[in-house]
Amino acid sequence: MPRHILKTMTYSLMHLSVAITVAFALTRNWHAALAIGLIEPAVQTIAYTFHERVWERSPKAGTTPPAAA
Repeated sequence: MPRHILKTMTYSLMHLSVAITVAFALTRNWHAALAIGLIEPAVQTIAYTFHERVWERSPKAGTTPPAAA
């Protein structure tokens, strides 16, 4: 398995663990913590997709935007 894939998988597991742990610390409820811990990364992935689209449309750093026609 390529190293970058392994890195992505281990980061995902870490993110999931942190999300569940923080949710449990706040709620003291394992059912809520698991639900939050599973839903949050999915929502974050969707948000990241939109962020990337906006980022790609913005002018690149150090460049001048095209002149209005």
